[in-house]
Amino acid sequence: MKEEERHRRAKEDAALVKLAIDGDEKAYKSLIRRYKNPVAQVVYRLVKDRSQVEDLTQEVFIKAFQHLQDFDYEHQFASWLFKIANNHCIDYIRKKKLRVYSIDEQIQTEDGKMDYEIPDSTYEPDLNILREQKSKLIRQAINSLPDKYREVIVLRHQEELSYEEIAVQTGLPVNTIKVHLFRAREMLYKFLKDKIKHY
Repeated sequence: MKEEERHRRAKEDAALVKLAIDGDEKAYKSLIRRYKNPVAQVVYRLVKDRSQVEDLTQEVFIKAFQHLQDFDYEHQFASWLFKIANNHCIDYIRKKKLRVYSIDEQIQTEDGKMDYEIPDSTYEPDLNILREQKSKLIRQAINSLPDKYREVIVLRHQEELSYEEIAVQTGLPVNTIKVHLFRAREMLYKFLKDKIKHY
């Protein structure tokens, strides 16, 4: 991309960001259309898992739009967005590695190798209560969604249907389903982010 074109696009992006912050839905959608594929490419390059690209890309946009007011207009929106994508993917990879960490594997320390010991949580009287409270909160969040959003969230994340299967079941186009999922996740995140941290 030529320097002149890059400068023009940066100015357009900055104008769209300002409009999106003010609640302009068309500006919001324009930024998604403009950067969805580039962000998806960044995500795939990092996670190497096509089945996760769509969801991670949507999560990147949710995170970006929740922090739009922090965008520094001295920088390019694309660079700022790709940095968010990069950090989000790194967090995802770290969490995935933690989930598959072998509890039998010894840990290398300065004093040599030692076994990894997991504390016994079976005697924590509040553990089940906390889990139930979190589950209840998530159910409340899902139930608070408009019907069209709640349906696709349940089909995608609880029944684990593909986009195509959801399209067959609901009669909606795949692109509409993806938009509904994006909005639903955004609403769930807003509902949960302030409450879940108290548990």
